[in-house]
Amino acid sequence: MGINPAPHIAISIGDFNGIGPEIVLKHVKETDLGKSTPVIISPVEVINFYSEKLSLQSDFHIAESVKNFQHGKINILPIDFNSAAITPGKQSSESGEIAMKSIKKAIKEVVAGNCAALVTSPISKEAIHLAGYQIPGHTEYLASQTNTDSVLMMLVNNNLRVALATTHIPISKVAGSITGALLHRKIELLNSSLKNDFGIVSPRIAVFGLNPHASDGGVIGTEEIEKIIPALEEMRAKGITADGPFPADGFFGQKLHEQYDAILAMYHDQGLAPFKLLSFGRGVNFTAGLPIIRTSPDHGTAFNIAGNGVADPSSFKQAYTLALQLANKRIREAANS
Repeated sequence: MGINPAPHIAISIGDFNGIGPEIVLKHVKETDLGKSTPVIISPVEVINFYSEKLSLQSDFHIAESVKNFQHGKINILPIDFNSAAITPGKQSSESGEIAMKSIKKAIKEVVAGNCAALVTSPISKEAIHLAGYQIPGHTEYLASQTNTDSVLMMLVNNNLRVALATTHIPISKVAGSITGALLHRKIELLNSSLKNDFGIVSPRIAVFGLNPHASDGGVIGTEEIEKIIPALEEMRAKGITADGPFPADGFFGQKLHEQYDAILAMYHDQGLAPFKLLSFGRGVNFTAGLPIIRTSPDHGTAFNIAGNGVADPSSFKQAYTLALQLANKRIREAANS
């Protein structure tokens, strides 16, 4: 049996009152259908609404089930829906509910092997909470739905990769969450992903400190001395190149990131603020450690511009491209094993 030249790539629609549908439609309109088969998991009404409103019509195929997917077409796997709820720019329980149903169905199809990878469109945490879902974000939900104990949130833009030790938790809880065991898991996951997903034979990892100036030798906090440095020593004893802890404030300004294959930041904004500045809207959120491939754009729902036709699909395109690259890599490896 030959390798599928156009693997199915699942796309969750995200919050349909945000820019998710627009960036999805802009991307698939330009997708090379000879190299991949997009499968958009969404109410048909949402696709029709934004296709007409923004003049983004394409050759869609409504697939009632995975058995009806068609190559050479943009497939839609439909979700039942009340179209009266489409109100661009407005948060609602309906949009939160559909966002979660789309993600859940997408995960199911990738786990079952019907799709080779998943690209998730932006969701609104407020909207999904209105719908009754008590989850902090995509990453945590993906882990729970795939029975994965430990995952790693990584932002990628070509050779710039920034991973996070902690993700969607309040700043007040970050210091208490940084433990030797956590750092071991995250560094090992990062090292493994760099090797297996990105093909880097001997990864070099830079690790940030938690405190200003990486604590100045314990003058400004003790987490570096008590937790981070011992964890790095243990990683190096295992043959993993993990340097640090580096003060976060000057790291990128000194272009030290160019010397490493990835950076592990201690908390969300410490890593994502400089990443987004350097990636110019083309960053990709990649979840390492999952049994499936999942990527997403590195931005949110942008309710303020939803439905106006001005959303930039660049980050979504990068996310789709990375998902396809990783899927093809796994397909080749499976064929050669």
